[in-house]
Amino acid sequence: MTAPGGRRDGPAAADPGTRPPPLPEHAPAPPPAGRDAPTGPTALLVIAKEPVPGRVKTRLAPACTAQEAADVAAAALADTLDTALAAPVRRRVLVLSGAPGPWLPERGFEVVGQAPGGLDERLAAAFAACSGPTLLIGMDTPQATPAVLGPALAADAWHRADAWFGPAEDGGFWALGMAEPDPRLLRGVPMSTDRTGAIQRERLVRAGLRVGDLPALVDADTPEAAARVARAAPGSRFAAAWRRRGSAGA
Repeated sequence: MTAPGGRRDGPAAADPGTRPPPLPEHAPAPPPAGRDAPTGPTALLVIAKEPVPGRVKTRLAPACTAQEAADVAAAALADTLDTALAAPVRRRVLVLSGAPGPWLPERGFEVVGQAPGGLDERLAAAFAACSGPTLLIGMDTPQATPAVLGPALAADAWHRADAWFGPAEDGGFWALGMAEPDPRLLRGVPMSTDRTGAIQRERLVRAGLRVGDLPALVDADTPEAAARVARAAPGSRFAAAWRRRGSAGA
């Protein structure tokens, strides 16, 4: 898992002179959140970064301008939050670096700030604030649907495993869940390397946890990866934003 938004680590404050990215057009209406929202035994955390131009998805250059990259990031985040709304969970928490924007649904989420420090410390702090079964996902895999998350959110998920792990093809991870959150299992894991996922999963195994595996997904961090994600989820906000870059001429 890279730092949220594609940046290699470290939160940054929003530049007041930049234009916040709009919510992408033609977005599907999210499902209701409240009494009618699906429920289950697990708390779902989404760790994300405010999509400010020049601060997110910088590795998409030169295929995207700073504004286009921010629009793509906003679309990925909106898709991810829609997935969270549709998932059968008991609690939905957005762990955010920055300020909420138009991509945040009107209801259904608690919003909390990220802790200071490196990505391992921020992930550890997010888990430390939870009790009971908890699954954390990032904002760089908008192709992750409720069905993809399904094994870790099923009613019997925590009878079959003590932890759930979603590897990323670049060697990181896009999802991590624990029946009993233990922040010690994240602190000190080197982030943003091609061994991050293997090291994190080994931490879980060495702790004596039964680890269930989710499908390997592509993080939309580079132009090539973003194009693959757009093809995998052609009807998503992300795919629409990717197609619009360069005024549809790029």
